[in-house]
Amino acid sequence: MSLTEELAKQFDDFIRDKGYTNRSEAMRDLIRERLEQARLKSSADSGYCVAALTYVYNHHELDLAGRLASSHHEHHDLTLATQHVHLDHDNCLETVLLRGPVKAVRAFADGVIAERGVRHGKLHMIPVAVEEEAHSHGHVHSHPIT
Repeated sequence: MSLTEELAKQFDDFIRDKGYTNRSEAMRDLIRERLEQARLKSSADSGYCVAALTYVYNHHELDLAGRLASSHHEHHDLTLATQHVHLDHDNCLETVLLRGPVKAVRAFADGVIAERGVRHGKLHMIPVAVEEEAHSHGHVHSHPIT
């Protein structure tokens, strides 16, 4: 692949800043990331994903913690784990690991982020392929697409 001198310098700076040892490793990761974004965009609300929803909220907001907990319970089928961190006297950070249909994960995340008192929220999704067979304990297995 040919690059202008300026673009090559910028890319080499990016590689150094991110800790890559060569251009090939960086290109593979950039291509994977772009393909994942395209797959999520083109599939819109179809397919399955794993996701991390991270948000900051004011825990003094009237019944917000209860509303968030209720939302998590209503979507227990999507939620794998939640981590709660006290940032300061007023603010908490939560990260929720999710797995399920893209449409359901997006709807859950949008609902949480839209709650009054949630100050910042970000959803990071990764598309996954889902095996058709469920294991004996009833869970459908999913594997990241490489």
